[in-house]
Order: sequence, then structure tokens, then C-alpha cells
Amino acid sequence: MFWVLLGAVVGSTIAIMYLVWRKWIAPWRQVDRLVRQIGRGERPQTFLVEGAKEAQRVSVALEDIFSRQRELDRQAGERAAGQKAIFSAMQDGLLAVDRDRRIVLANLAFHELFAVGEGSLGAPLLESVRDPALEQIVGDTFRERAPSQGELIIGRREFQMTSVPMGNDNGEVTGAVILFHDISELKRADQIRRDFVANVSHELRTPLSILRGYIETLLDDPKMPRTECARILEIMDQHSKRLGLLANDLLTLAQLESGRSSLQLSAIDLAQFFSGLVRDWKKKLAAKHLKAAVDVAKNVPMVCADEARLREVFDNLLDNAVKYSSKSGEIRLEADRAGDQIALCVSDDGIGISQEDLPRIFERFYRADKARSRELGGTGLGLAIVKHIAQLHGGRVEAESELGRGTTIRVVLPLKMASDRAAVTES
Repeated sequence: MFWVLLGAVVGSTIAIMYLVWRKWIAPWRQVDRLVRQIGRGERPQTFLVEGAKEAQRVSVALEDIFSRQRELDRQAGERAAGQKAIFSAMQDGLLAVDRDRRIVLANLAFHELFAVGEGSLGAPLLESVRDPALEQIVGDTFRERAPSQGELIIGRREFQMTSVPMGNDNGEVTGAVILFHDISELKRADQIRRDFVANVSHELRTPLSILRGYIETLLDDPKMPRTECARILEIMDQHSKRLGLLANDLLTLAQLESGRSSLQLSAIDLAQFFSGLVRDWKKKLAAKHLKAAVDVAKNVPMVCADEARLREVFDNLLDNAVKYSSKSGEIRLEADRAGDQIALCVSDDGIGISQEDLPRIFERFYRADKARSRELGGTGLGLAIVKHIAQLHGGRVEAESELGRGTTIRVVLPLKMASDRAAVTES
């Protein structure tokens, strides 16, 4: 009897322990296993827990937390990828430093600008970039707790640096973000503008001073001899015409540079076009005993261009060729085809241009021989107008010259057949 009772007690105890294990201990061990897997960043095969309802509720909560965390990680990854793409696409250099002035963020443009590798993250700023101007604006940002600006020159490039403080909710400055914006073109444009204003002022001052001087002379001497008066009036007329030419050239150049110029395209036979030019310039050519030769290659088709603008180009080029050619020289008008382009040339055997001056002759108001150019009545804008008209047609202008041997100006235009006229006009 004793052994029967003992067996019953032991069996009951084992059964109770099994039930306790299954209902309470095993579920919480499963929960513990789930927590460990989630902590390691692993996804559990299942969140299903059998047994105690409390353990089941915890497992459901863990599954919800895990799903939310995965979604947050996905969103954070997308934001990080988006930010990286934006930073990489930025043309401006971007840099962020912490309160210890260690680099915490730098985009590709910054790395290329300062030749700094990606291993610089976490390194002190001054170890990676040794520049007093950068050090100063970052220091000003931390000291003043406000944005600061400065300029930086690297080679031939100029940058505007803008440093902005980063702060926390307590108002403490925790770092700074610095942007490096390339202002080289802005500086260049500003210099061109200043030079242009100075050149225009100079070009206007000379004839106006002469006109004013002669007007004062006429007013001071009302009984001046008729012949002397006529001579003065003739000089005044020449300078007033020069002012008119300058005003017209300035207006033409302003219109071309505004980007609002339109082209009235038509099919042009270059042989006839050049012949018309020679005919219209016959008197000026004859005045210096100059010969004109026209050579249009047989493979040159009719071109589609604005005839009035093209005429303006060659009037300017012929004007220069006549002015700077010696007496009894020759001026050549040539057209040839090179692939899908047509080269239109005006060549002379005049005084030529030095190799030093040659790259700048298409700049506004630039003169290789300043004294002689003004003496011959030039405004210094003709070749700039030629360049802009060529560009308006989608072409370019080139120059070859040698002192004492002459000059060739070549206008290269994209080849557009007369049959393409409608398509070109539409575009």
C-alpha cells in the first residue's frame, strides 16, 4: 500500500511540474530567446508562444516592436541614402564638424576640393585642411554662436564659405556646418562688368572731350576764319560719327548678349553672298588699291542662316581687313566644307596680330594696336559682335595671324542645308 501511495505522489508531482514547465517556464524561456534574437538583429522564425497568456501578450508586443523597428530602420536607410545622394550631387562642398572641431560629415565635392580622403571622418579639421581662412570662420561661428562668412582661394578658383552653428535644445553649440560655394564665375563676371564700364567711359570720354574743346574754341572766337571753322567742324563731325558708331555697336552687343535675339533664317548661296559683299565694298577697296578674291569650294551647299546677321559679321571683318591691310594688298573671301561644318574665312596680308594678343581679340574693347585702332575709327566691339553672332548660329569663330604676314578670321557654322530650313526655323 505504501508503495502505491508513493508512486501516486511522485506521479502527481511530475505531472504538476510538467504542467508548470509547459505553462510558465517554457513560454518565458521562449520570450527570453526572442528577446536575445531581436537584440542580435536577427528575425525570429516565429513569435508564437504557447502557455501563459502573459507570455503570449509579451511575444505579440515583441513582434510589434520588431516590425516597427524594422520599418524605422528601413525609413532611416532610405533617408540616409537620399541624403548621401543629395550630398554627392551637390556642386558645392559641404562639411560638418562637432564641438571638438572633428569632421563628422563631408560630401564628395569637399573631398575633391581639398584632396581629402573619406578616412578623414572623425579627424580634427585642422589636420585635414590647413587653411587660416577656414579656421577663422569656424572659430567665429563657435565664439559668436552665429553664422559667419569668408572667402577662400584655391588655385584659380574662388569660394565663398558660409559657416552656420548647430545647436541642441539647451541652446548649446554642438557643431558647425560649412558650405563652400564656387564664386569664380561671379567674380569673373563682376570684373568683366567693371572693365566694360571703365572701357565705355574711356571710349566716350575721348570724343566728348574733343567735341567740348572745339565747341569752346568756336564760342571763344566768333570771328574765326571760315577755313579754320570748316576744319574744326569736319573734325567734330568725325568724332560725332564715332560716337554714333560706338552707340550702335553697344546696342547691338547688348542685344546679342541678352539671349533674346532671334534669327530670320533663309537659304544663302555663298558665292552670290560674297560677290555682293565685294561689289558693295568696291569703293573702299579701290581707295587702298586692294584686290578682292572669292573662292567658294564646289562641295559647299547653300547654308541656312540669318543673312542680315551674316552680313554684319562680314562687314566687320572686311572693315578690319581694309583698315589693317597695306596698299595694293589682297583680301580673300573663302568658304569650304569640313564634315558637317562650313568654314567662312576672311584673310588679308596686312600688319598681322602678335601671338600674345591673338587669344584676346574677341573680347570687348580689346585692341592689339590701341593707338592705331582709334586713329582708324574702330570702336573695339566689332570682333565681339562677330563672335556672338557666330555663337547665335550655333557656331564659333577662330583666328590665325602672324605679325607682318596678315590675319585670317574663320567663322565656323554648323552645316544646315536649305532643305532643313523649316526644321531649323521651328527649333
